[in-house]
Amino acid sequence: MIVNKFIALKSVLIFSVIAVLVLSCAKQTSKISDSDPWKKMELIVKSIPVTQFPDKTFNINDFGAVADGKTSNTIAFEKAIKACVQNGGGKVLVPNGKYLTGPIHLESNVNLHLEDNAEILFSIDPKDYPIVHTSWEGTELMNYSPLIYAKNKTNVAITGKGTLNGQANATNWWIWSGGKDYGWKKGIASQNDPKNREVLVDMAERNVPVSERVFGEGRYLRPNFVEFFECNTVLVKDITVINAPFWILHPIKTNNIIIDGVTVNSHGPNNDGCDPEYSQNVIIKNCTFNTGDDCIAIKAGRDADGRNVAIPSKNIIVQNCKMIDGHGGVVIGSEISAGVNNVFVENCVMDSPNLDRAIRIKTNSKRGGVIEDVFVRNLEVGTVKECVLLVTMFYNVYGSQTGNFIPTVRNISLENVTVKNGGKYAVWAEGYEQSPVENIILKDVVIHKVDKVSLLKNVKNINFINTIVNEKKVENH
Repeated sequence: MIVNKFIALKSVLIFSVIAVLVLSCAKQTSKISDSDPWKKMELIVKSIPVTQFPDKTFNINDFGAVADGKTSNTIAFEKAIKACVQNGGGKVLVPNGKYLTGPIHLESNVNLHLEDNAEILFSIDPKDYPIVHTSWEGTELMNYSPLIYAKNKTNVAITGKGTLNGQANATNWWIWSGGKDYGWKKGIASQNDPKNREVLVDMAERNVPVSERVFGEGRYLRPNFVEFFECNTVLVKDITVINAPFWILHPIKTNNIIIDGVTVNSHGPNNDGCDPEYSQNVIIKNCTFNTGDDCIAIKAGRDADGRNVAIPSKNIIVQNCKMIDGHGGVVIGSEISAGVNNVFVENCVMDSPNLDRAIRIKTNSKRGGVIEDVFVRNLEVGTVKECVLLVTMFYNVYGSQTGNFIPTVRNISLENVTVKNGGKYAVWAEGYEQSPVENIILKDVVIHKVDKVSLLKNVKNINFINTIVNEKKVENH
């Protein structure tokens, strides 16, 4: 009895010590983030594990692949991946040449590696894509498989300097968008038909189980290109991606992912370059984005679906990237209901007459969400059409977007930013009277050729520190 009491007392003491250490560690981290968020970023970078693969190679040609750009290689990819897994993992090699295929489903411990002149051409026949658990514009559903898909996998990669070609254009996937610029004409079915997008959104609002949200044939909701769903420890490195049906790189509910040296060149509808969603510990570095929509768009679910999942996207790091065409360089939203925090953007170049904004945060009272702690430094901006920083709680597209979920947006910092052609406004920010946009800092920012310094509505505590606009120092007001 005495021994048991002693063991119990010892256990209490041990747990007490651990609790004190954890609290102490948390306080230390909090102090670091409060005093210098960039030190916090460095800690996040160091904490992210990297992929590792056995030194084994499985050449798809050894499994029947034919590099003529016409023969379907879906089975050859499946066989090579299966053999790789059965032998403990390694590299599935795509040699130089053009390989037509349906969707590629990756497994744990598999590195899909493309040689420099290898090109994977993905089928444009929707019937080649099975129905899987995926997501569309921030809402989960059963829909066409992404072109490359991994679900519940660990230690998985796509590498090499070859090309992923979705072959999308205005005669196939893009026409489903309902956009006249993408081949659509009156009388052609599209995602905008009432039984399609609207039905999905309504199902999510009614909390219909995802297994019953079955779309696919006849619903015209385009597949994502590369999607890692509920994965951990992922690498995408050096590849080029072109001609995407829809969103391009889409990690969803995925932690510890590094996207390095990737080139995205795709100007179709909703062709966001990279959309981390409900994802944490994400590094996007040394990449080039030339897109038909946002270059990088950080997501966190749409409306009721996002609130039910309730996983914020956080610890998102963007470094040494180049943004060319796009609606925004680095964007947060609009599918943002679970919230976003700890976003770090540094050492990037943004420049194009077709780039609308450099940094953009977009939400509304249907989305809600808390967006906070966004830190930007060392940005070189050539030309933007509209503004350098845009923050809005009134993002409105696809009809009425008002509800009872007032967003929170706070703590945004831009430091050491130079802009040659700033568009209409240096800063455009608008919040609600009961929920103003809070704490915007522009420090050591120089903006040339901009129409106005700011357009502000319900903004609390905006601070210009050594900021020059049109050759004049901006005073706080």
